[in-house]
Amino acid sequence: MKISRIGSIAAIAIVGTLALSSCASNENAAPAGSGSASASTLSGTINGIGSSAQGVAETTWASGFQTANPGATVNYDPQGSGAGRTSFISGAANFAGSDAALKDTELSSTFAGCAAGGKGIDLPVYISPIAIAYNVSGVTDLTLDANAIAGIFKGTIKTWDDAAIKKLNPDAKLPSASIGVVHRSDDSGTTFNFTQYLAANAKSVWDAEASQTYPYKVGDAAKGTSGVADAVKNSTNSITYIDESGAGSLSVAKLMVGDTATTISADGAAAVVEKSPLVSGRASNDLAINIDRTLTDKGDWPLVLVSYIIACDTYKDAKVGTLVKAYATYAASDEGQKAAAAQAKSAPLTSALATKVATAAATIK
Repeated sequence: MKISRIGSIAAIAIVGTLALSSCASNENAAPAGSGSASASTLSGTINGIGSSAQGVAETTWASGFQTANPGATVNYDPQGSGAGRTSFISGAANFAGSDAALKDTELSSTFAGCAAGGKGIDLPVYISPIAIAYNVSGVTDLTLDANAIAGIFKGTIKTWDDAAIKKLNPDAKLPSASIGVVHRSDDSGTTFNFTQYLAANAKSVWDAEASQTYPYKVGDAAKGTSGVADAVKNSTNSITYIDESGAGSLSVAKLMVGDTATTISADGAAAVVEKSPLVSGRASNDLAINIDRTLTDKGDWPLVLVSYIIACDTYKDAKVGTLVKAYATYAASDEGQKAAAAQAKSAPLTSALATKVATAAATIK
């Protein structure tokens, strides 16, 4: 199925599957927006499954690809990061969208869609701050630190007027109401990044390891970015963690970073990623990032996710490889990044990281 324009987020949530007619420019394809769509020789279909946080960005990228490559179709189903990686490894998807890079155990798997000896590689294409979004009666300005967030989402802080929250918000009219915690029900890269942040910054409270499945039995669970957003919108005095693109009209808490109450920003998220190293021991074209959650420079937002396109380094079907390479190249391009930033509030890749991604994507066969 092809789409001629970006659909509404509500429509995406109802349909559940993003059918994206698109592809990126490569040496044989016209750049998106060039007005030379007839020059594109790309054709065929590739299927991706994965991150719901990437959903708005995927829809946005599709708009640019259609004109450039009318013969190419990309179908993307936002089932969640875990489902994406599992489907990619099994060969049910040609690529995955994931808010967490492949684990070492996953890298040791046999990738059904890759050529013999081929492996998956992680290409960062989407950087976004994770928001602590809330719906609290009479409160539109809220500050939380890592320990308070950990207590809320572990269930040890049970009411909005708890002393730990009041200390951070002395002028707020906090209700005595119970806190309604909403977390992801699915295997989620957003959950992994959220729990990794708490494991690094609230060690005295958060005693669970970083995990893609929610580690505590507290609150209510909802599936996907749209699921947790809807749950909080429809429940007064509730709170969730969510990719900023999905927060919509919900209030978003400030985060204590060092000694500063910091407002969420894409620039702050990008700054943290820029200062973080790559995961060691990976192939040169695998750009998994080891996010430093403890950075406290002014403006930093360490509660950040990096979302990847996970692809084969070498595909069984060379035509699929050509399409995935072109698609990933466009997603990481300046045009693709600016478009996603405008629609999804994501942080464009820095020029240095974008160059690394382009170089890595070029190795796909």
